[in-house]
Amino acid sequence: MSPQDQINLDVVGRGTIRIDCSGAYIANDQLVAASDEPASSTSPSPENSDPEFDNDPNDPEDITGIPHNITLPKHNSEVIHISVDIGGTLTKLVYFTRSKKINHQLKGGKLHFKDFQTENFSTEVLAFMLKLIKRSLDKEKLPPITYIMATGGGAHKFYATMTKRFAKNKLPVEIIATDEMECLIKGLDWLITKIPNEIFIYDLEDNETKFISSPYTHDQQIYPYLLVNIGSGVSMIKVTGPGPNGFERIGGSSLGGGTLWGLLSLLTEAKDYNEMLEMASRGNNENIDLLIRDIYGGSYNKIGLKSNHIASSFAKVFKKLRFNKDLSTSTPAEKLAQFKGEDIARSLLYSVSNNIGQISYLQALRFNLKRIYFGGSYISGHKQTIHTLSYAVNFWSQGDMKSYFLRHEGYLGSVGAFMMGPGPREDVNGTGTSRDMTSRDLTPTDHHTHPET
Repeated sequence: MSPQDQINLDVVGRGTIRIDCSGAYIANDQLVAASDEPASSTSPSPENSDPEFDNDPNDPEDITGIPHNITLPKHNSEVIHISVDIGGTLTKLVYFTRSKKINHQLKGGKLHFKDFQTENFSTEVLAFMLKLIKRSLDKEKLPPITYIMATGGGAHKFYATMTKRFAKNKLPVEIIATDEMECLIKGLDWLITKIPNEIFIYDLEDNETKFISSPYTHDQQIYPYLLVNIGSGVSMIKVTGPGPNGFERIGGSSLGGGTLWGLLSLLTEAKDYNEMLEMASRGNNENIDLLIRDIYGGSYNKIGLKSNHIASSFAKVFKKLRFNKDLSTSTPAEKLAQFKGEDIARSLLYSVSNNIGQISYLQALRFNLKRIYFGGSYISGHKQTIHTLSYAVNFWSQGDMKSYFLRHEGYLGSVGAFMMGPGPREDVNGTGTSRDMTSRDLTPTDHHTHPET
């Protein structure tokens, strides 16, 4: 067993599940989603990967189109739960499936990842969860899914909705609500210590992504660090060690992914977040933003400002509309028509990302933290976003801090909740068996009868 498989992150006994990560790898290699140029680095599958795991026509991945699965070729014990991180904009779900036997031998299984719009929780998300639970009921020799590990703000908001739906379907499901911040840290620590090629950086000199192929094996490689989780808003968490006593939320920002999504929904015709990112890839922010060269005619080297640095976001919009007499009586729609949606998307992406990058630097500076991990669905493997965050941190810290990114950046909370698993919880004194938050037992039924939808 390799060193990373021996790391115990459950310092305070958080749950009972233990995942065998020996030989684990990310099954698909595509990382950075950029329409203007392909990813410059890919993650090779390790020698012990089995192509049969990735080409099984009966695998649920082929049915649902779920990306980013993690193959766990050595994990053969039962898993009786799924996890769900219910955020303000997106809901992220993690579940495990066993691979088919080869020559009557168990061959591990996969972790699967799927996201939904939270506004569709009562329809799409619950329907998918019910589908997974019912599928598990069909496997007579295996125990069914009987626990939902829930985290995020929606674990509270949708708690009653989930319990009523499972009760209506007569399913023996218990919902365990877990602490959001603790799940984020648990998920990040698990991914960076167990999964090869999970972490990557953006090399600003070579203009490419570079993977850290081996998981971290020592605390000195991991702690301390700042986690910047960018969802609808932004949370910044100082982490000095494993366990619930090793982290503290030190700040955040209301200007996050929800800000970008909301403004672009008003100002462009993009219908979803991926389309907005694709638009930004085609845009030119120089038509929207006031640059240093627009003020000084070139670079301002004395204070370290290059000619293409942004002096003021959206300032050219103001100048064009304010000083053009022909547009003085135009309607808002006519004024908006003077600018390309792609240029607006790129400008706003830079504005929000630069702001997050600078605040991250300032929070890391407060506590002398040199490592900054960026997580959350805002990033979405988008090269411009990754480059902008990396550049901002490098610029403000003068190279003293390093930015790290993750291939499962949007699933930290749901991975953490999954890894906690059902089981007794110690209280703050380490003596009790209380759950993290309120949970409820439903009356069990026959596991192998189909409930109504």
